[in-house]
Amino acid sequence: MTRLRHRPSLPDNSPPFGVELLYMDGYTPAQASAVTGLPLAAIHKAIDSRLIRPRSARSGTTVRRLLTKEQLIYLQLDAEGLRLLPVGTRREIAESIRRSPKTDLMAIGNGTALFVELTAARRKVECQLEKLADIEAMVVSDPEIMRGTPVFKGTRIPVDLLADMLAQGATTDEILEGYPNLSKEIIAVAPLYMRAFPRRGRPSHRAWQGKKAMGCKSVPLNTLLKNS
Repeated sequence: MTRLRHRPSLPDNSPPFGVELLYMDGYTPAQASAVTGLPLAAIHKAIDSRLIRPRSARSGTTVRRLLTKEQLIYLQLDAEGLRLLPVGTRREIAESIRRSPKTDLMAIGNGTALFVELTAARRKVECQLEKLADIEAMVVSDPEIMRGTPVFKGTRIPVDLLADMLAQGATTDEILEGYPNLSKEIIAVAPLYMRAFPRRGRPSHRAWQGKKAMGCKSVPLNTLLKNS
């Protein structure tokens, strides 16, 4: 069995990294995917292979699997190439991160040839968690607004609408033409929000869906331009 050796964290004289982090009880596989960039299927595979062991949290009849920040750091390492190592070694690395979450450098085996550097992965995870917290603060879900569909604060613009528009090839400038009250920064974060907080259940109902058109009228383009 491969043995892992730790090098203690060195003093850091640099300024505190970032602002207040997004501290949560745990992170869903979807949020882990958004933070690390790993496909959601890869997150579930790591769980099913028992590389990481999430805790279960029940809310009513729903049971969710929640990951720790240390497990996100391991998944970040997986995204950066740790997947090339044998499964047994990866499992030991994940367990070592759980036992010693502040470790900066981890030696694999008894020699000095192969090390796993954790500092960069930890900072990437922290940076993405901060970004996710900022994005979540931009969004509100209120039953009185769009039947609870997540919208950007101060608007009735659904986050999933912008994410879908971007996925279908719309540019930021094109979206701004239709929604001038938004900013480029807000538009850019829509896909990340939807990846971290995917839609559940049936798609939202549109009032015109399933109904026939009441009539059809042709209007010359130059008439529309004159009236604009």
